[in-house]
Amino acid sequence: MEILKHAHSGWAYLLLLVLGVATINALIGFFTKREFGNRDFSLALVGLIVTHIQLLLGLALWFLGPYFKVLLEDFGGLMTPEMRETRLLALEHPTTMILAIVFLTIGYSKHKKKIVSHGKFKMLAIFYTIAFILLLSRVPWSQWFS
Repeated sequence: MEILKHAHSGWAYLLLLVLGVATINALIGFFTKREFGNRDFSLALVGLIVTHIQLLLGLALWFLGPYFKVLLEDFGGLMTPEMRETRLLALEHPTTMILAIVFLTIGYSKHKKKIVSHGKFKMLAIFYTIAFILLLSRVPWSQWFS
């Protein structure tokens, strides 16, 4: 279990870096109206892959760890102010991350259907930015910096 926890935490640093670069690249491409090239496609794809690997690690950790059990056994107690940290890891973090990955996947899928560069960058910029903001909103920062 500790190996899985360390893998999930370590991979998160890579995810933040790669997804941040992919999101910024999409925004710059959209606002500067540059041509969509192989580098742009690769950045978007690597962002998608790294994020999906993190999802698999996270789901394994969630189901095998104590938080899923807490969620099932005491949902009402989880909603109390005293259980804020546990609620973050048992409910808010997984739900928000799944939602972020849905937005990311939709954006990647939609960008492939666009023909012109501006449309490709627009889809990536919108959906990757939403996903990145959602992701940043529910990272358990207190655990990373303690």
